[in-house]
Amino acid sequence: MKLDESPRSDNVEDERGSGLAGGRGTGIGLGTIAVVVIGYFLGVNPATLMGLLSGDGQGIGASSTPATPVTGTSTDPQVDFVRAVLGDTEEVWGAYFKNAGKSYTPPKLVLFSGRVQSACGLASAASGPFYCPGDQRVYIDLSFYQQLATEFGAPGDFARAYVIAHEVGHHVQNLLGISDTADRQEQAAGKVGANKVSVKLELQADCFAGVWANQANRARKILEPGDLESGLTAASSVGDDTLQKREQGTVVPDSFTHGSSAQRVRWFRQGFEAGNINNCDTFSAGSAL
Repeated sequence: MKLDESPRSDNVEDERGSGLAGGRGTGIGLGTIAVVVIGYFLGVNPATLMGLLSGDGQGIGASSTPATPVTGTSTDPQVDFVRAVLGDTEEVWGAYFKNAGKSYTPPKLVLFSGRVQSACGLASAASGPFYCPGDQRVYIDLSFYQQLATEFGAPGDFARAYVIAHEVGHHVQNLLGISDTADRQEQAAGKVGANKVSVKLELQADCFAGVWANQANRARKILEPGDLESGLTAASSVGDDTLQKREQGTVVPDSFTHGSSAQRVRWFRQGFEAGNINNCDTFSAGSAL
């Protein structure tokens, strides 16, 4: 990827090394593929799925050190990369909202290591990157990128950028009211029905990531040969069927919460080729997921 001309976002916060205060649930061991299956690229904090919230809904543990905003010129190339990609998403979605007569409030992106406390609860690095609508923040442990490359066969800058763009896609859904509508649909449906709603939400975030890539490339020619393939590989590597087969050797479609590898690739590609959010209506009866 060519990110020299991309604006660097000032909405990155660094909580690496801040540590978590004590409290219930601090001795969690979540480094398993089972957690990965339900955690990677989840629309909300995966901690809520694992019963890590306290009884009052405020979560367990808390960061004892305030997050440090990352501004100016970063000497860490990984942080600079994150700031560049997030900056590009701010440009793309800011323009979209402006054209629609709305105001875009960008999310904060929090870098953490090990564990992190969000408004959605406590999560570990094993849960993967996530977006929390409660505080409108994206959370990423940068060690995930190494895991994405070595364990899931999706190396490359654009694979890493896809992760950020997907989570920002959930933020866009939140701002547009799509997430609230999906939540109501999930609550009204049974378990299998709720899973299907979740799949639609996740695939739409994949499509939104494709729209971002299209628009950012039009504006600044950020893509190089092989980048698109890298993103498609990342989308495929985190399909529910691929992860389930890897973990348990069998695939259970009714338990899918994010979509199959083929579906994730299809919707990311659709967003990229169309470059228009109107082509990302996974909730339409005719969307043929």
